[in-house]
Amino acid sequence: MRGTNQSSVSEFLLLGLSRQPRQQQLLVLLFLSMYLATILGNLLLILVVSTDSRLHTPMYFFLSNLSFVDVCFSSTTTPKMLANHVLGSQTISFSGCLTQMYFLFALADMDNFLLAVMAYDRFVAVCHPLRYTTKMTNQLCALLVAGSWGVASLNALLHTLLMARLSFCADNTIPHFFCDVTPLLKLSCSDTHLNEMMILTEGALIMIAPFVCILASYMHITCAVLRAPSTKGRWKAFSTCGSHLAVVFLFYGTIIAVYFNPSSCHSAEKDTVATVLYTVVTPMLNPFIYSLRNRDLKRALGKMVG
Repeated sequence: MRGTNQSSVSEFLLLGLSRQPRQQQLLVLLFLSMYLATILGNLLLILVVSTDSRLHTPMYFFLSNLSFVDVCFSSTTTPKMLANHVLGSQTISFSGCLTQMYFLFALADMDNFLLAVMAYDRFVAVCHPLRYTTKMTNQLCALLVAGSWGVASLNALLHTLLMARLSFCADNTIPHFFCDVTPLLKLSCSDTHLNEMMILTEGALIMIAPFVCILASYMHITCAVLRAPSTKGRWKAFSTCGSHLAVVFLFYGTIIAVYFNPSSCHSAEKDTVATVLYTVVTPMLNPFIYSLRNRDLKRALGKMVG
């Protein structure tokens, strides 16, 4: 294909997770199970929040948005990988590859922003409980989510356009199960300096600023909890915050390992494992982490099932 990006490559080959047939079948079954768990868990959480009027609060509004983003995030990569396995095909078109990359960037950024917004919401609830209703208004919540979508979409568009201008001349084999930016940059026969610089500067700012917000929020929450007189209450708060932070560090740690290291430090195997963690495992864990320790959600779920 010779378009505006002067590329002679019309499609890419996704090698998947393994080249051994038996191991590949086991991995496909595992991915199918995790994908179904992700879809069912997140859709059930959205259904519970939308049907129970007692859960129409800012915290559950952000949580249902996170579940929606996780459903879309997981659906961006896993169905294509499963379809390729069933059809015996490894190809993805050039435009399809760029489209997949765009949604991956946008949805990863949305996960990033929503985790930060949820941490801020908990900070206000724990540290300023008397002013919570006046601070976390419906207008502010809607503005935070809409603003997050706007920034995430523009950031994804920027990196997709930067990728579209590159040329891909000969090798079209991606040692991955989806079109990720790192293996695509390695395949390009153009100068990728601008792309890498934008990932390490603008992309790093997009990721690090919310991460700092999350850490600052949980530090204030920890200080407030330590001042609480009840030992049982402190233990419960630390247990809940610890599970939330585990998901946060898993999400950010894998993204930093994949995208914010020099290209010389990357290997296909390590990048694949890291991307599986944040594209498949984290969206599956989120509904369980944020709901199993939540008494209101469990009560609402029991009411709906009953």
